[in-house]
Amino acid sequence: MMKQQQQQSQFVIVTYPAQGHINPAFQFAERLVRLGVHVTFFTTIGAHSRGMIKSCPPNGLSFATFSDGYDDGVVPMDDVEKQWDQLKRNGSKALTDLIVSTANKQCIVYTMLLPWVVDVARELHLPSALLWIQPAMVFDIYYYYYNGFADVIGKDSDDRPSCSIQLPGLPLLAARDLPSFLLASNPYALLRPKFQAQLEALEEESNPRVLVNTFDALEPEALKALGKLNL
Repeated sequence: MMKQQQQQSQFVIVTYPAQGHINPAFQFAERLVRLGVHVTFFTTIGAHSRGMIKSCPPNGLSFATFSDGYDDGVVPMDDVEKQWDQLKRNGSKALTDLIVSTANKQCIVYTMLLPWVVDVARELHLPSALLWIQPAMVFDIYYYYYNGFADVIGKDSDDRPSCSIQLPGLPLLAARDLPSFLLASNPYALLRPKFQAQLEALEEESNPRVLVNTFDALEPEALKALGKLNL
């Protein structure tokens, strides 16, 4: 059952139920509130009840939660795919119910690994934006991995300790600069299809928006490397 404290909102931030996603998403929510808008922070009951959000919410920020079937936060290894399916199914329904129950037009912002949020936003004719909680360079590397450069990026660093890697529009990279999730030896290979689904969902958008954790002077090349996406 979805729980919510307040119905009126202008932004809904949907975050994957992990600490490394919740912290930057919550900081972004606080920044939006300081701009004078209302934000509803949407995540699982398990993430909320385990106290992943440490600071008190400011005025203008409320919470809505839904169950992914693992409200105690414990997901057995045998249930990982089941948890992904329930996260999508239950989250899609709860997010739809939340949006429909409010009168205000809203914008949906979502963290990575939640491609189903794009489908909800499209069905409800609402704008959405991916909150990529990492730098622009990391986003570019993931994009290139799933668009023709998997063989170049996916090799293990042990196979090329002194080799430089050139990707279009980016400075030369070393193997140590690459996200570990994309290396052949990474034990969390099950996440690779999730990242791919995230990028494919963006590709289907007519005007995809990606918010990255950076600033212009730090990554001028990375912010412009992907001309078809607005970082």
